[in-house]
Amino acid sequence: MLAFDSSATPPTTDIETKKQSRGHESYIALVWRRLRRSWTGMAGLVLVVLLLVMAIFADFFAPMDPKATDVGFAPPQVMSFHDKDGNFVFQPRVYALSDSEELDPVTFQPIVGVDYDNPRLLGFFVKGAEYRIFGLIPANRHFFGSTDGQPVHFLGTDKFGRDVLSRAIIGSRISLTIALTVVFIVTIIGTTVGMVSGYFGGTFDVWLQRFVELVLAFPQLPLYLALTSLIPVTAPTNVFLAFVIAVMSALGWAQMSREVRGKTLALARIDYVRAAMAVGATDTRIIMQHIFPNVMSHVIVAVTLHIPSVVLLESFLGFLGFAVKPPLISWGLMLQDTATYSVIGSYPWILSPVGFVLITVFAFNALGDGLRDAVDPY
Repeated sequence: MLAFDSSATPPTTDIETKKQSRGHESYIALVWRRLRRSWTGMAGLVLVVLLLVMAIFADFFAPMDPKATDVGFAPPQVMSFHDKDGNFVFQPRVYALSDSEELDPVTFQPIVGVDYDNPRLLGFFVKGAEYRIFGLIPANRHFFGSTDGQPVHFLGTDKFGRDVLSRAIIGSRISLTIALTVVFIVTIIGTTVGMVSGYFGGTFDVWLQRFVELVLAFPQLPLYLALTSLIPVTAPTNVFLAFVIAVMSALGWAQMSREVRGKTLALARIDYVRAAMAVGATDTRIIMQHIFPNVMSHVIVAVTLHIPSVVLLESFLGFLGFAVKPPLISWGLMLQDTATYSVIGSYPWILSPVGFVLITVFAFNALGDGLRDAVDPY
């Protein structure tokens, strides 16, 4: 007879192995696993990564020089896979508009038509306008464009004949830089003030919260317009941009501090924080080692949800002419061309920067919602 060894360990099933492995997951791995279950959160993450890559390498993705001029208010050129006889071709191309020899019987102006005899072939990694990668490395390759360097306008041109798509791609760099810089400053100030106020409490917390409420009570839009109008028109662009970032940051940190203070008030009463106080840990150590890691999950979610509001604010102020001045390019500054209904009705492609703003707002909001569910699924 076979003897049964009671001391032998029974084989573990695959389910038990997965449970044991999940028990040793770090907090970041657990949040990532939850985030992957949300298709909106993953879609937002992919779009955010693509937007950041496009902003960093904007000169490479822009098919043309954003300052080069051509025909004003030229309509978008549609990519085609057919030649002038209607035969299918593998290499995509666009057909530019040109003046024909026929005259309009009413205005006696040349009739504009599609020039099928001179197609502009398209391709990837084509040569075009020269630029510098990170301002240092000279290059002239572009991700997509015409193979012979002729102008191609996938989203048409503005009133000065500048390519709308190229300007929108280049403008993403300024718009996202403003948003990320403002949110970075707001996060540091708001998180620090909120943790210190909630941890120490008492009279210090009361007076500090009255100051926070004073900042929140300011009507922000009139104050934005008043402060940005103080900068002279002749001021350098970097000075004006720094002043706009400073104004947005000075008026945006208060709400973040209120949220972090609420989290800190709850954490300051937890047993492990009281135990750290009892053993004589310094206030700085308690705040940085016990409070700060536990509020970071809320701060990360708040950051992803605050970036779209800054993008919308910059677009609105840029539309009014109070955010970015030429020669800089931003989405809000491009929307100044849509100030009249006649322009929108006759040249609707001028509204293309609105699409970039909507995609950016959706991407960060979707990512923020996914992170919020992943951080606190209950």
